[in-house]
Amino acid sequence: MCAYVHAHVCAYSCVCMCSAREELPDSDPEDTSEELTEVVCLESDLQDGQMMEVEVGHHSVLLTHSEGKYSAIGNQCTHYGAPLSKGVISGNTVRCPWHGACFNVHTGDLEEFPGMDCLPCHKVKIQNRKVYVSINKKTLKQDKRVKSMGAAVAGVTHTVLLLGGGAASLICAETLRQENFGGRIIMVTRDDLLPYDKTRLSKVMNVENDSILLRRMEFFHQHDIEVWLRKEAVSVDTDMKTVAFDDGSVQSYDQLLISTGCRAKGLDVPGMKLDNVRMLETPEDARQIHTACLGCNVVLVGTSFVGMEVASYCIDKASSVTVIGSSELPYQNTLGREIGKVTLAMLSENNVKFYMNDNVTEIKGVDGKVKEVVLKSGKVIPADALIVGIGIKPNSEFLRGSKILTDSKNFVTVDKYMRTNISSVYCGGDLATFPLAMAKNRLVNIGHWQMAQAHGRIAALNMLDKSSELSSVPFYWTVLLGKTIRYAGYGEGYTDIVMKGAFEDRKFLALYIKNDEVIAAASLNYDPAVSAVAERFAAGKVITKKEAESDDLSWLQLSQSRLSSNLLLNTSSVRC
Repeated sequence: MCAYVHAHVCAYSCVCMCSAREELPDSDPEDTSEELTEVVCLESDLQDGQMMEVEVGHHSVLLTHSEGKYSAIGNQCTHYGAPLSKGVISGNTVRCPWHGACFNVHTGDLEEFPGMDCLPCHKVKIQNRKVYVSINKKTLKQDKRVKSMGAAVAGVTHTVLLLGGGAASLICAETLRQENFGGRIIMVTRDDLLPYDKTRLSKVMNVENDSILLRRMEFFHQHDIEVWLRKEAVSVDTDMKTVAFDDGSVQSYDQLLISTGCRAKGLDVPGMKLDNVRMLETPEDARQIHTACLGCNVVLVGTSFVGMEVASYCIDKASSVTVIGSSELPYQNTLGREIGKVTLAMLSENNVKFYMNDNVTEIKGVDGKVKEVVLKSGKVIPADALIVGIGIKPNSEFLRGSKILTDSKNFVTVDKYMRTNISSVYCGGDLATFPLAMAKNRLVNIGHWQMAQAHGRIAALNMLDKSSELSSVPFYWTVLLGKTIRYAGYGEGYTDIVMKGAFEDRKFLALYIKNDEVIAAASLNYDPAVSAVAERFAAGKVITKKEAESDDLSWLQLSQSRLSSNLLLNTSSVRC
């Protein structure tokens, strides 16, 4: 059963492990110097299928009651620290309310990304109908746990080569070591940085490299993962099982993961080479955009997620912010017209000027720097900085001439095991076109961070002959003016939107309908609704249009006290 339960209990705490009825001194159960033990609630306070936040030694813990067992794990998601007690519990899994990461409630192990680390797990005991939680004092302040990993084994020559330094490659390397692969792992990236959190570049642009690294060099050394920076593949020979690089070197492999991602697409107009014309790809790009926007007239081309986030970021820094979009509304082809209207209104209220249904025809400059942007409509916009975010191109040129098949758009097609047409070659991340289980295995290309991580894990397991199919539900988020729109599923081709709440109130849950079924959900200020929908998708449960339109929200299994009293006020359908 999927349920959202958040109990407000004073001086309560949570911990994780199977409950055990043991005789403990009633006054001070298991009072040792190494553990801190407290009564957190009565056994009757938590029904099966429920969870709540409790406190042990001023430390937040998630207490769960699932399938007859009481368990306690850390309450802060290892991704960005969201309180898991405000998420969704389903069986033995708790899903984060913010970004959809999942954890096993009994072990604390990570089960779904975008989190990378596991949660600490604590002891739970029940005596005299009281629930006791014990935390090891030495680990009291540790809010995450790196899963046990092996290292290289002497004499094992099997080599896995990972092309690209992003999410897919990193998770592939970590999964291999978690599964005790003892061979050689080489990660090769053209970046000059170790793998970092790219999702933050458009949200916190004045970012220091050190603050966004996902792992530090010591981690890679400890687990014998070689990382080659500033090096780019130029060709692949699948017969010889070798990859040639731009420095003239050649590396052989036994198994290969291609996750070289995509790059930003530029404007095909005069003036693109002028100074202060920027595209966002790296932390250095982000810092340059931050500097370029200070006190200046900023023009952004593109109304995608990145474009809108950068516009939002620039509002309190630039003299003016102007957005040029080729469609009528932002997000029109992804989140739909209604959310596009909300986005446009939110940014317009903060003095962002929009020119929609228009295109750039020329970028004019003075002394080598951009000064004006000319539109197809004839409008001329002053610009001290121009930021282009109109789409992506796959980094797959080096595969030309190889036997690895690409599609008409030069993305690499894989099966549900992340394998290409060459059995020893896998592909993941933004470069991969893959079968999406929740979309009846339709081939899709989804550039979501969480999906790239899932690709890396599935590729690693199948490299080790541990047959695993990709089953993750896409989960995405975007931040505007400090507010987060969350999205789960795959909404392409939707025909209706059922809305709970009101777009104009900026507090809503939008359910996207196709063939009388919900195929995606988006929300603003309605956590954890999207996580609840994602959990339904993950379980393979159909949400019918009739259920979506109903005022009875039991299908979401959400706490009536938290969400449904508001959602019941407004339910409407929008025909697309």
